[in-house]
Amino acid sequence: MQDPYERARKRVKELKEFYMHLSVFAAVNLTLFLINLVSTPGRWWFYWVTVFWGIGLIWHAFGVFIEDRLFGKEWEEKKIREYMEKNKK
Repeated sequence: MQDPYERARKRVKELKEFYMHLSVFAAVNLTLFLINLVSTPGRWWFYWVTVFWGIGLIWHAFGVFIEDRLFGKEWEEKKIREYMEKNKK
Protein backbone atom coordinates (compact mmCIF):
# COMPACT_ATOMS: atom_id res chain seq x y z
CA MET A 1 0.00 0.00 0.00
CA GLN A 2 1.31 3.44 -0.96
CA ASP A 3 1.88 5.95 1.82
CA PRO A 4 -0.41 8.99 2.02
CA TYR A 5 2.32 11.48 1.10
CA GLU A 6 3.16 9.64 -2.13
CA ARG A 7 -0.54 9.37 -3.08
CA ALA A 8 -1.01 13.10 -2.44
CA ARG A 9 2.14 13.95 -4.40
CA LYS A 10 0.98 11.83 -7.34
CA ARG A 11 -2.47 13.45 -7.24
CA VAL A 12 -1.00 16.97 -7.21
CA LYS A 13 1.21 16.03 -10.18
CA GLU A 14 -1.82 14.74 -12.13
CA LEU A 15 -3.78 17.92 -11.39
CA LYS A 16 -0.84 20.13 -12.36
CA GLU A 17 -0.41 18.28 -15.66
CA PHE A 18 -4.12 18.61 -16.44
CA TYR A 19 -4.19 22.34 -15.70
CA MET A 20 -1.09 22.85 -17.87
CA HIS A 21 -2.82 20.94 -20.67
CA LEU A 22 -5.92 23.11 -20.24
CA SER A 23 -3.85 26.32 -20.27
CA VAL A 24 -1.96 25.35 -23.43
CA PHE A 25 -5.24 24.30 -25.06
CA ALA A 26 -6.81 27.69 -24.32
CA ALA A 27 -3.76 29.69 -25.42
CA VAL A 28 -3.19 27.79 -28.66
CA ASN A 29 -6.85 27.77 -29.65
CA LEU A 30 -7.25 31.48 -28.91
CA THR A 31 -4.18 32.16 -31.06
CA LEU A 32 -5.55 29.98 -33.88
CA PHE A 33 -8.90 31.77 -33.63
CA LEU A 34 -7.20 35.16 -33.97
CA ILE A 35 -5.06 33.96 -36.89
CA ASN A 36 -8.17 32.58 -38.57
CA LEU A 37 -10.08 35.82 -37.93
CA VAL A 38 -7.33 37.92 -39.51
CA SER A 39 -6.27 35.66 -42.37
CA THR A 40 -9.53 34.09 -43.60
CA PRO A 41 -12.50 35.58 -41.76
CA GLY A 42 -15.09 34.01 -44.08
CA ARG A 43 -13.77 30.46 -43.73
CA TRP A 44 -13.55 29.03 -40.24
CA TRP A 45 -10.97 26.30 -39.85
CA PHE A 46 -9.64 26.82 -36.32
CA TYR A 47 -12.50 24.86 -34.76
CA TRP A 48 -11.23 21.57 -36.20
CA VAL A 49 -8.19 21.78 -33.95
CA THR A 50 -10.39 22.89 -31.05
CA VAL A 51 -12.84 20.01 -31.48
CA PHE A 52 -10.32 17.20 -31.79
CA TRP A 53 -7.93 18.55 -29.18
CA GLY A 54 -10.96 19.19 -26.99
CA ILE A 55 -11.86 15.51 -27.19
CA GLY A 56 -8.36 14.71 -25.95
CA LEU A 57 -8.70 17.27 -23.18
CA ILE A 58 -12.02 15.78 -22.07
CA TRP A 59 -10.40 12.34 -22.07
CA HIS A 60 -7.57 13.70 -19.92
CA ALA A 61 -10.09 15.31 -17.54
CA PHE A 62 -11.98 12.02 -17.27
CA GLY A 63 -8.77 10.24 -16.34
CA VAL A 64 -7.85 12.81 -13.70
CA PHE A 65 -11.20 13.62 -12.13
CA ILE A 66 -13.52 10.66 -12.72
CA GLU A 67 -11.76 7.41 -13.58
CA ASP A 68 -9.44 7.53 -10.59
CA ARG A 69 -12.41 8.10 -8.32
CA LEU A 70 -14.42 5.24 -9.81
CA PHE A 71 -11.79 2.53 -10.11
CA GLY A 72 -8.65 3.96 -8.52
CA LYS A 73 -6.37 2.52 -5.86
CA GLU A 74 -8.62 3.61 -3.01
CA TRP A 75 -11.57 1.83 -4.59
CA GLU A 76 -9.46 -1.30 -5.08
CA GLU A 77 -8.28 -1.27 -1.48
CA LYS A 78 -11.84 -0.79 -0.21
CA LYS A 79 -13.08 -3.73 -2.29
CA ILE A 80 -10.21 -5.93 -1.11
CA ARG A 81 -11.05 -5.14 2.51
CA GLU A 82 -14.74 -5.86 1.85
CA TYR A 83 -13.95 -9.28 0.35
CA MET A 84 -11.51 -10.09 3.12
CA GLU A 85 -14.17 -9.28 5.73
CA LYS A 86 -16.74 -11.30 3.82
CA ASN A 87 -14.42 -14.34 3.66
CA LYS A 88 -13.72 -14.19 7.40
CA LYS A 89 -17.38 -14.98 8.14
